[in-house]
Amino acid sequence: MHETQTDSASHPATPLVDRYGRQIKYLRISVTDRCDLRCVYCMSEEMQFVPRSQLLTLEELQRIGQTFVELGVNKIRITGGEPLTRRNIIQLFDSLGQLDGLNDFTLTTNGTLLPQYAAALKRAGVTRINISLDTLKPDRFHEITRVGELRRTLDGIEAARTVGFKRIKINSVILKNRNHDEVNDLVQFTLDRGMDISFIEEMPLGIISEHNRADAYYSSDQILQDIEKQHSLIPTTETTGGPSRYYRIDGTDTRIGFISPHSHNFCDSCNRVRLTAEGRLLLCLGQEHSVDLRRILRAYPLDNRPLREAIIQSMDIKPKGHDFDLTSQPVLFRHMNATGG
Repeated sequence: MHETQTDSASHPATPLVDRYGRQIKYLRISVTDRCDLRCVYCMSEEMQFVPRSQLLTLEELQRIGQTFVELGVNKIRITGGEPLTRRNIIQLFDSLGQLDGLNDFTLTTNGTLLPQYAAALKRAGVTRINISLDTLKPDRFHEITRVGELRRTLDGIEAARTVGFKRIKINSVILKNRNHDEVNDLVQFTLDRGMDISFIEEMPLGIISEHNRADAYYSSDQILQDIEKQHSLIPTTETTGGPSRYYRIDGTDTRIGFISPHSHNFCDSCNRVRLTAEGRLLLCLGQEHSVDLRRILRAYPLDNRPLREAIIQSMDIKPKGHDFDLTSQPVLFRHMNATGG
């Protein structure tokens, strides 16, 4: 990789604080909008993906990650699309995993490629992995993912367990009359394997055709009630640096999290920003406030100071929160795969 000027000696790390007093400590980096699955809540059946020529290079992604860590970010999550489909992606994990000050280095994946990459990810310094799994029924899995085979994701989960990451968490998007009857089966699946699980309310990003989001909405409160019919849950103040509210199942080490953009808005404590695969720094999941970091990177290929200043200045346009509304067509035509899942 090229040497770049950071000017860190004369400008010590500056905490990234927005105009609402929230300190940004967490960066989510999308390395691709492509995926080997086609989950119905994430993308439409016919997708137009970003041309590969417009994606940030691995070197550019590393520059951005390094600059954010110099500015006080201590958690980076690599997302997609499916990040492990990106060619030579382990090079990025290797370089980011060496950054001083990065305490939490995580990955969100659908798990299909973990048998191939789990050991290399562990060696690179990845501490935790989130694996998307919405159902334990092969026919439903194929319906929700349009093209997927459940066995491939289950094999990926076992590969991650074998390698021994610090924590493995299952992410499940729950849709009424599609998989809401499997909530306790998914909980038991994680209990049996000593893993965590987060249940996620569907994000209304992009136009989809498979279901009406308002009709499919199944709230975190309903999920909690379902789980409490079989388990004793203890509220906890534990956090993994993201928006999940956690409970522990009494007598176990398993944590159950709830990501609730509708029923329990989490914007007041937002500590996150997102980088899209083509280099837009999104200041909010549910708004379009953004900064084009790709333009700055390519205008100053050997000097990180303009990049640093652009990131600091971006705090001035980070909005207070999102305005999700399940009863109307989404204002944002950006699908979840383009946002960074």
